[in-house]
Formats: sequence, structure tokens, C-alpha cells
Amino acid sequence: MNYSEVTLNKGKETSPLRFHPWIFSGAIAKKDATLEEGTLVEAYSSTKQYVGTGYFANGSIAIRLISFKEVTIDEHFWFEKLNKAYTYRKQLLIFNEHTNVYRLFFGEGDGASGLILDYYNGHVVFQSHSWGIYLQKDNIISAIKKVLGDDLKSIYDKSAETLPKQFTDKVQNAYLFGSEEDVLVKENDHTFKIDFIRGQKTGFFVDQRESRQLLAKYCQDKMVLNTFSYTGGFSVYACAAGAKTVHSVDVSKTAIELCNKNIELNDFTNHTGYAEDTFDFLKDKKNIYDVIILDPPAFAKSRDSKHNAVIGYKRLNAMALKLIKPNGLLFTFSCSGVVDKNLFFNTITAAAIEARRNVKVIHYLSQPADHPVIPYFPEGEYLKGMVLWVE
Repeated sequence: MNYSEVTLNKGKETSPLRFHPWIFSGAIAKKDATLEEGTLVEAYSSTKQYVGTGYFANGSIAIRLISFKEVTIDEHFWFEKLNKAYTYRKQLLIFNEHTNVYRLFFGEGDGASGLILDYYNGHVVFQSHSWGIYLQKDNIISAIKKVLGDDLKSIYDKSAETLPKQFTDKVQNAYLFGSEEDVLVKENDHTFKIDFIRGQKTGFFVDQRESRQLLAKYCQDKMVLNTFSYTGGFSVYACAAGAKTVHSVDVSKTAIELCNKNIELNDFTNHTGYAEDTFDFLKDKKNIYDVIILDPPAFAKSRDSKHNAVIGYKRLNAMALKLIKPNGLLFTFSCSGVVDKNLFFNTITAAAIEARRNVKVIHYLSQPADHPVIPYFPEGEYLKGMVLWVE
């Protein structure tokens, strides 16, 4: 295999031997001084015990392990890894005759930090969050073709926005297989138009499928507000559930246009979209809405910004809690990985105290099974949510 060897400081093998996939720079005792970003390496303990195989990076997380067995990292390796991920989702019926959009591969949860694959009715969006994964692109693409076979229509590389900054000028988003066409998907029999080329992330927030389904239980004859609505996932479900009126708010005019298109595709008329800042929109909306959804983008992407994120979440939730009608329901979320569920709970509690509203937690929410959380890597549980009944 001839991979460069990295030796860990004494005792630093404990975490990876328990299947945690990150090795931090401070854990490394010895490495080749010429190691380049993305190079495949094998990690060994101070007593020369094999620990795992992964790729090197110049940063606080120095090695991201993608195998805990001594293997060759080639097309066959990636086929086996992707096929396991596909089979797992097939067994859990994540995709079926009602739903043809899902996350095919979820980073550490499926055994390869930095790799995201989303499936949109035969179209796969490849997104690399690290240079080490990007260097494996050809093997991964070949594996995708073998795993999906005739079900595959296209593969689009959307890594330019997610790679470390020093590499973004080396890549361009582009089709790796197939060509551009209109993409329509079904999620629980609702139709959505997907624009993964110009849209945020990979084009759709696949991780909110189960929360959208839960929302539908509570919307009949209600006034519903969906903030940070993006392309209207929650809005479509609310309309379908018989909401009296649904309002979608997003600062992006393009997102609202696609949201309106998705409402139209599903033949609903009880909807209005607003291209406005959510904080501005909320200022004068007291006692209008029975149900409010707060699903903002990540307010914190690093530990350095965690404090400001907590302030932002508290402010947003306090505003909504002050405005919502008596006996209303608030669906509130955080997708900031550095804000764990306990901190999020405490932040929402503080917001309720500030708003002087009595609340009850009726649901705790997280990401669905196609975004698996493995017990060896609890950091993978990035999506937190609660449904609050507001007296």
C-alpha cells in the first residue's frame, strides 16, 4: 500500500481505536515533513499498533480516518463504502414510491469525513468538504455509477463552495456525468423543483423531511409562518395539510421565486411568499400566526462564533414567542454543529423567559436516518429542534 506513516504520541491512539475518525495535530509525534494536504496516510500508536488509514490536512484536525482496517484506498474500497450506505437506506425504506430524494452519503456517519452525496430522483450532487476527499473524486464517481447503475441520470460536482479556501480556485462546479435538465423530485408525494446548480447547499434541505411530515399534523385551518423558508419545504407540507394561509419569508428573492414555483407545482393557492429579512418581517406581526417555523441557516460555523450564535438564536426565538398567538406552536431549529442540544435547549428556555410566555416542549427533533449519527462520533448530530406549545 505504501502510504506514508504517522506516529501518534503515547496514549493518543485511544480515541481512534474507539472509532472516532479525527486525529488532531497535537496528537502527532512523528510524520514526514513533506506531507501535502490530502495525502493518504496510515496512523500508528507509539508502540507501532495500526490505528487507521485516512488523509492528512494542515489544520487542527490533521488526519481524517476513512478506514480502521489496513486496506488499499481504491475504486473497490469506495464501491464497498457507498454500497453499504445505499443498502442501509434501502433497508430502512428511506427511498420508495413516495420519496425519491435523500442523502445517499453523510460524511462521518457513513465512514468518510468530508463526503456528502445527495440523491435527487436519479441525479446525484457530489460535494467534497476536504481536499483529501476531492483527490478521491474519480474513484468515488466510478463507485456511484456502479452502485446506482441504470437509476443514475447525472452527477454534479458542487465542491467549489465547500472546499477549504486555499483550494476553491482550483475547482469549478460542473457535471461529471450527464447534463443539465429540470429536476423534479417527490418527498412524501409532494413535488419539488430542485436547482442544485444555483441553490444553497446541494439544492434542498433533505434533513428536514421528518420534521416537515410532523408539521403537517398541526396545520389544518391554521395561519402558518415559515421563516428562512428557502424553497418552501415546510410551506408545501403546511398547505397540503389544510392550512388556512401559509406565509413564506426568505431574504433571497430567488429562493422565494422557487418556493412559489413549488407551491404552484402542488396546486395550492393558500400561500404568499415574501422576499424579506425575517427579523424585519417579524416586527409587527403580533397575534397573527398559529404556527411559526424558525429554521435559520447556521448562526455558528466555528467555536469562535458560538457566543454570537447563541445571542442570535435567543433574539430570534424571543421575537417569535412574543408574537405567536395564544396556544400556538413554534417549530424551532439549529443546524449549528457547535451548538449542542443542551445549549440549544437552554437558549430557547432563556428566550421563553425573556418573552414572558409559558411554553411546553411537545417534541424534540433531530436529523433523519439518512443523516446517521454514530455513537463513536456524537459531533455528527448537528440538527437540533423542538416543538413548543405556547400558552
